[in-house]
Amino acid sequence: MVNNELQAEGRTAEADRRDTVARGNRFLGRVIACNGSRATIAALAENGETSLTELWSVGRLVSITVGTNRVVALVSSMRTSDDNWAEQQDNVFRIDVELVGEVRVDIDGREAFSAGISQYPYLGAVAHRIRTADLARIYDTGRGGCFTIGQLTQDDSLDATIHIPSMLSKHFAVVGTTGVGKSTAVTLLLRKAIEADPKLRILILDPHNEFAAAFPDHAVVIDTDTLDLPFWLMRLEEFAEVVFRGRSAIAEELDILRDLIPEAKRGFKGDGGVMRRQTEKSSLTADTPVPYRIADLIALIDERIGRLEGRGEKPSLRSLKVRVMAAVNDPRYTFMFSSNTINDTILETIAKIFRIPGEGRPITTFQLAGIPSEVVNSVASVLCRMAFEIGLWSNGGVHMLVVCEEAHRYVPSDQSLGFLPTRQAIARIAKEGRKYGVSLGIITQRPGELDPTILSQCSTVFAMRLSNDRDQDIIRSAIPDSSVSTMSFLSSIGNGEAIAFGEAVSVPMRMRFARIPDNRLPKAAGGFVKADDETPANVDLRTIVARMRASSIGETASFAAHSAAGGGFSAGEPLAPPSLPDRAAEWPDTSTRSDTATRSDARSPTDRLESYRPDMLPRVEPQYTDPLSNPQADRFNAYRRQILGGEADASAPTAPAPQGLDDAAASMRAPSLRESLLRKPLGSMIRK
Repeated sequence: MVNNELQAEGRTAEADRRDTVARGNRFLGRVIACNGSRATIAALAENGETSLTELWSVGRLVSITVGTNRVVALVSSMRTSDDNWAEQQDNVFRIDVELVGEVRVDIDGREAFSAGISQYPYLGAVAHRIRTADLARIYDTGRGGCFTIGQLTQDDSLDATIHIPSMLSKHFAVVGTTGVGKSTAVTLLLRKAIEADPKLRILILDPHNEFAAAFPDHAVVIDTDTLDLPFWLMRLEEFAEVVFRGRSAIAEELDILRDLIPEAKRGFKGDGGVMRRQTEKSSLTADTPVPYRIADLIALIDERIGRLEGRGEKPSLRSLKVRVMAAVNDPRYTFMFSSNTINDTILETIAKIFRIPGEGRPITTFQLAGIPSEVVNSVASVLCRMAFEIGLWSNGGVHMLVVCEEAHRYVPSDQSLGFLPTRQAIARIAKEGRKYGVSLGIITQRPGELDPTILSQCSTVFAMRLSNDRDQDIIRSAIPDSSVSTMSFLSSIGNGEAIAFGEAVSVPMRMRFARIPDNRLPKAAGGFVKADDETPANVDLRTIVARMRASSIGETASFAAHSAAGGGFSAGEPLAPPSLPDRAAEWPDTSTRSDTATRSDARSPTDRLESYRPDMLPRVEPQYTDPLSNPQADRFNAYRRQILGGEADASAPTAPAPQGLDDAAASMRAPSLRESLLRKPLGSMIRK
């Protein structure tokens, strides 16, 4: 570790070797109680002065002289002897400390820090303000590959360093509540990781689309517009998650997929379609990443439906066919079922997602915000599983780091929640990934909702502010080096601060992360251009609606223009939803279509509302019906008037549409429809 204090060790040690008992120097108090892990120190504040008592702040390190060694202790609590503070008088107070380790002096005179304690403090041992050189030795890992990520909270002149290879080889976690700076800390850690290992490949599962702005020069952004993740890369459980839209799969339909998918794969491999059967058995299964056509799968389902035998499974076959067709036709799933995903593009997909070769951009930010929520688990499962398999089959030739933002979504503590294949893929990386060069980074704001098995596999943890007691208990139980006094700080540390534990640091370290330039901070939707103060405060609703419908802006604009023109559809046009009414018009005179169109066009585009189709309204009254647009409703109203009014002219196919409200009032005074039908002969009603 490069540190000015260590370079000037001789001068610092000489300056600290003054009279250790002289007040105002380094003397603080004496030990009055001690056990195997804790000690109590008594100190005196003369005349109510606080110049020395401020050195006893909770969380600071002090040293206790024991022979030639110096025992390092962490202040956990403090109190006065009489629970009172007297001005202009001597005040005696007690300090509870936790023993951390000791600075030993070797035979050759070299000093080094050790986490163990060879000689415990005796009663009356002098406690001192810790030396700056000793503080640097404590947090110096003494290994190569250390990088500075911030400053120590106790002394901001000293760098906070971590051992990057240890952090990556045995996984790491960043936990903290919302708004404490987890994403910024992860950005800093990933930059240091790339600096330490240029061959490292990083895959970020980004559910909030915020890391694209943090790595503009090192990352490739993959979203739904640039993603081609073939459906045939999925295993059976992952594909069923897509087909059943996140709900539990039906056993009968799942068995059908297990039987038919290998047949479709063999048909694609033989390039003869489903009608060509290969007599020899192959090793293809429903989980083998081999391309196949959805059309072949549908054809196989139709073939089974058409068989004479197996009538009991035909409802399941029909239901499965509807589910598969619905998924294929859903425009939100274009990244899975597009024409580009039919071919054998596994090499291109792996090269693009996992940056092999990296071409100067070793990071992939996989934006999950635009992916439908019911398939996010399947996508995460595919990516984590492929990352592990790449490391496995490359014999460790590819060093991979998978970063899971909001990890409690994928591996929740409740075994009944989450998606089992995703849980298994992440757990496999956590348990076996270090053997094959695959590392895991866990980021979560609720460690209490995270699978404790996954968290326990992370040997380095950066614990930021946590206010929930359950979350603190989970961190305390998962990290063996943590202590009650150290963990008590988690509820009160500031933004950007963290307590680092584990393999990457020598002792638990309270530190503050270094600041990152504003143009490198992670931010939501970082790939989009932000509006400045001079930009008008408006949004393009057509773009929003197009994204909601997973369609292009041109299609949305075309539909809007078509609706404004009148809402009629020709035989060759696709079916679209009916237009909705202009209720702001308070049902003006709609006797002519031209007047209505004129009033609609006179309004601004933002104020224009679509009109209800009158034939879609319940109990359509004659005065609100356009005879040109709905002849069926007019014919029904004409027959209704004939029956109610007692008209017997059966030869007239239709009756003229009534005008005004007089006819309507007359019809209201007429007998009811039931009474009229009872009085009518049966033959007249049949003729009608």
